[in-house]
Amino acid sequence: MFAARRAIHRPATALRRASTDAAPDKYKIVVLGGGSAGLSVAQQISNRFAAAGKSLNAHDIAIVDAAEYHHYQPGWTLVGAGLRHKADLRRPLADLIPPHIAHVPENVASFDPARSAVTTTAGRTLAYDALVVAPGLQVNFDAIAGLSKALADPASGVSTIYSYSTADKVWHDIDALRGGRAIFTQPQGVIKCAGAPQKIMWMAWDRYRRTGRGDQIKIDFISGMPTMFSVKKYSDALDALRVARGVGGAFGRNLVAVDAARRTATFANVADGTTITEDYTLLHVTPPMGPLDVLKGAPIADAAGWVAVDPGTLQHVKPEYANVFALGDASSLPTSKTAAAVTQQAPVLAENLFHFLDAGAVGLARYDGYTSCPLLTGYGELMLAEFKYGLEPAETFAGYIGDQATPRRVFYHLKKDFFPWAYFNFYVKGKWFGPSGLQRPRFA
Repeated sequence: MFAARRAIHRPATALRRASTDAAPDKYKIVVLGGGSAGLSVAQQISNRFAAAGKSLNAHDIAIVDAAEYHHYQPGWTLVGAGLRHKADLRRPLADLIPPHIAHVPENVASFDPARSAVTTTAGRTLAYDALVVAPGLQVNFDAIAGLSKALADPASGVSTIYSYSTADKVWHDIDALRGGRAIFTQPQGVIKCAGAPQKIMWMAWDRYRRTGRGDQIKIDFISGMPTMFSVKKYSDALDALRVARGVGGAFGRNLVAVDAARRTATFANVADGTTITEDYTLLHVTPPMGPLDVLKGAPIADAAGWVAVDPGTLQHVKPEYANVFALGDASSLPTSKTAAAVTQQAPVLAENLFHFLDAGAVGLARYDGYTSCPLLTGYGELMLAEFKYGLEPAETFAGYIGDQATPRRVFYHLKKDFFPWAYFNFYVKGKWFGPSGLQRPRFA
């Protein structure tokens, strides 16, 4: 997540293996995180300078991330649905960082924005002219009592699509279930892709229907949120689907404990804290999530631990930290945390950071909150939710195909086949811009 790897001057492989002692401590731009946001924006920043005829020198940009692998996390739902193998959806991170961008394979330990520097866990200080914070968020498995132990037990019936190690356990548990009660949970608050907890539920429902097990398995969706989805248009459509399919729904309840030995799950009511214990045969858990520990209390973070940036410019809200920008899951941007959101955030950030370093002030680019959630509702069907700030639908295909609240096969194949291909061939290379495809947005 948070890390850095370094290059020196030449072809990729040698570069990636080079000793960090040989790497310089000062960079023009430091990008924290080699995930979806970090990889994409680092390349887009490089491309933006080149487009202006002001190409950066090799290794003026550094990506700081110690992770060995980069994962296409939206694909873990496909793994849980038996549609993909998880190993096909990851790549060595070093292989995705181009030779002209340095890679520092160390985690960040602290921030010193007053000196325009960060310190790594190895004790190295990295100075910068501009800092881009994109390390993602953390999944708090231990916030639910008994969950980690249950996930490690192959016979517990408990799984989650929210980790590489357990994504295939989801499919094993779903496919093996012959009868009983399947509970799918979602916590209150911020999570990666707020539609994912029910995507896997709909796939399980359809699997049971297609294999003649629908009458033997009761499915319930228990969520800490007040509705099926944050955008009313899609929430209403999903709730109607839930009722039509006989899926139970309980809202305003957070999972707080799992007892795998007894096959029970305990939920706390959001309103008053009282608890209720439910029996399960299969339990799919979406753990609570939040900012990385290293950001909590950091000078660049808000009270909750997110990097405090302007929702339009993506520049830090404090004038004294004007050379700090953020995007993706670690940012305070009031929109859903999805890779689709980054497709619109990254070009805005690249544009504004270019103008800031070139002319001392951000440019005219503004992010409107666009994000997307491809909501699988079964095999061969998907509801494509797209919206922007204010939870206002912003649909790309409605004028050509029709209302996107209607599940469609063409959207399903976008999720299953096209998006994973586009991700590794274009997205991580800074060449994919969401609704505008391969065409970089232009800003007046």
